[in-house]
Amino acid sequence: MTDVLIVGYGPVGQVAAILLAQRGFTVRVLEKWTTPYSMPRAVSYDGEASRILAACGVADRLGDVTELSGEYTWKNGFGRTLLHVRAAPDGPSGWPDSTSFYQPGVEERLAERGAELPGVQVQRGVEVTGLADHGDRVEVTAVDGDGGQHTYTASWVLGCDGANSFVRGWLGAGVTDLDFTHDWLVCDVVLNTPREFTPNNLQICDPARPRTAVSAGPNHRRWEFMRVPGETLDEFRTEASAWRLLGLFDITPDNARLDRYGVYTTQACSADVWRRGRVFLAGDAAHVMPPFLGQGMSSGFRDVVNLAWKLDLVRRGLAGEALLDTYQVERRAHVQHAIRMSMDSGAVICETDPKKAAGRDSVMLAALRRRTQQRHVRSLREAVVDGVLHRDADGTPTPRAGEPALQARVSYGGRTGGFDDVVGVGFVLLTREPATLDGDAVAFLDDLGAYRLVVRPGDDDAAPGELADLDGAYRSWLGGADAALIRPDFYLFGVATGPDAAATLVADLRRQVSTPALHP
Repeated sequence: MTDVLIVGYGPVGQVAAILLAQRGFTVRVLEKWTTPYSMPRAVSYDGEASRILAACGVADRLGDVTELSGEYTWKNGFGRTLLHVRAAPDGPSGWPDSTSFYQPGVEERLAERGAELPGVQVQRGVEVTGLADHGDRVEVTAVDGDGGQHTYTASWVLGCDGANSFVRGWLGAGVTDLDFTHDWLVCDVVLNTPREFTPNNLQICDPARPRTAVSAGPNHRRWEFMRVPGETLDEFRTEASAWRLLGLFDITPDNARLDRYGVYTTQACSADVWRRGRVFLAGDAAHVMPPFLGQGMSSGFRDVVNLAWKLDLVRRGLAGEALLDTYQVERRAHVQHAIRMSMDSGAVICETDPKKAAGRDSVMLAALRRRTQQRHVRSLREAVVDGVLHRDADGTPTPRAGEPALQARVSYGGRTGGFDDVVGVGFVLLTREPATLDGDAVAFLDDLGAYRLVVRPGDDDAAPGELADLDGAYRSWLGGADAALIRPDFYLFGVATGPDAAATLVADLRRQVSTPALHP
């Protein structure tokens, strides 16, 4: 019997398999396609996604398939700049705010990492046809390419099988559709001769033809064109149409190769149920959003890093099964922020009414005049608002509980670098002074594998168990708090003040993982 059976081996399924196997799970993956899809779908991910990829052990393998997203400029149909942002190369997650990437290359590196882990077994060309949750296990039936029938048993099943998810259908999960649909012709292109594009990422908000030109990783570019009123789908989705529209950017068969073209219809929806018994959904199986902010894959990564640590505690007997209910509580609410922001951006980009577009331009040009330098993108970092969070006596999450945790430069144990590389990934208790904890609290933290660290200024000599805060970032981030407890998915369980701050946080976490406090 396998600990976790994952249905689907796209990037979200790959990350899930790695995170679980690194925690000692046995993982079986069933993927219906015999070979990986060879063309990119996503082309960017955010700093939190970079941090999760680093936790998977692949950060040092991605250099030739990723690049800084850099500038992102929106122009109107007359070429006037409506918005100009620059993604920070050193964001609060310890990684660039936005990275452009070539998806087949990233998937290849993730597959290599998965193959290194003895707990991961991947079977391609096997399509899941049935599930049966027996309460203490899940029985999965599948068929291979030759028509052979197979049965597998797992403690849990995770559906990472995309927008047309079989697992979601089995759950009977309804989908809340926010009705945001537009047809875009997506053209992935390789240039015969490298060319520098300034800005690296361009959005043209032209009501006559909204269009996009962005990096798809080193030596790869993507152009996208929206279908406009009066244009039939049949005429729009042809290769001739692709080359005609690419000509707007001086991209022709003489100077480029068209790797892929096809019509993508935007969606904005999420499943109403993400977990039933021992079966879960993640990634596009649980939510789909417009692509304008590159949040689809990043949100899927956040799904599985959230679920991995919770399954780990339950498997090791450190938490009750009810902890798994917090997966949907936390993730479904959290992903709404990414969906709403993607829709908001899409509403601006996809406007085809000239009068409404003119009004939009006036508002955005006035805003640009008031703030001529916008150095950073509008933040996509969103707090977890419910679930496993430090709470007041009345059950209300305390201030700062659920916010994304910082990653900055530190020195610890003779090593210097980003926190995750130098210290590790897991539960982290940070305190300004040595914490006073009783034996039960210490034993609980030890069972969790938690790091207990005293934060010292960077110019102090750090003793064993102390962390040198090289740039003062952590002491500033703590603010007036004396202790902070960080979850393994890089979100803050909570902060507290006073001589018993650390003990208060640990006691609350211990209570909640045993019997989680749910506040829907």
